[in-house]
Amino acid sequence: MKIIYVYDALCGWCYGFSPVLHQFQEKYKDDVTIEVISGGMITGNKIGPIGEVASYIRWAYKDVENATGVKFGVEFLNKTLSKGEAIFTSLPPAIALCIIKETNPLSSVAFAAELQKAIYYDGMEPENLAAYGAIGAKYGIDQELFIAKMKDPFYRQLAEEDFRKSSSLEVTGFPSVFIEKNGRYFKIGNGYIPFSSLEINYLTIKTK
Repeated sequence: MKIIYVYDALCGWCYGFSPVLHQFQEKYKDDVTIEVISGGMITGNKIGPIGEVASYIRWAYKDVENATGVKFGVEFLNKTLSKGEAIFTSLPPAIALCIIKETNPLSSVAFAAELQKAIYYDGMEPENLAAYGAIGAKYGIDQELFIAKMKDPFYRQLAEEDFRKSSSLEVTGFPSVFIEKNGRYFKIGNGYIPFSSLEINYLTIKTK
């Protein structure tokens, strides 16, 4: 069976959910494949400086930390967030994920988690192409080649296709997790849930 994980690299709750999905993948890797889809949370007229939503993030990140156990880094909180100049857009990290899905698909879950750590812990700005190149190099892709692919319209089209897939699944919040079974999609996760809940939902659908 296939698990469809709809996330967004700029979604704080997805950042908190990454360890849960990693745990799920490790336990059920012999039973399922996981496809990661970027949902396009910040696109179109939502794109803008992080300073426009900084007041919200300054209190919301604490809720994520308390509920999930992940930590937001000093580089993000004291530099990216405080300066407020970084443009928040979901498109570049979605393009980066599509590059990995084409070249190293089994690493999609790990790569998505690494993108979120880079943004919310290390303070990477979403439009920093060189930073994506450095991350891509960890997954066996030449840094300059990765940057070139980031600029290639082909991968932008793939990212926009991911956004459309998210819409077709009627995703209204992130993270969302589905099982594809016999051509039908069953939602087993809506928003952040702990591993125990995800596992119960998965096993319930699996055994139907």
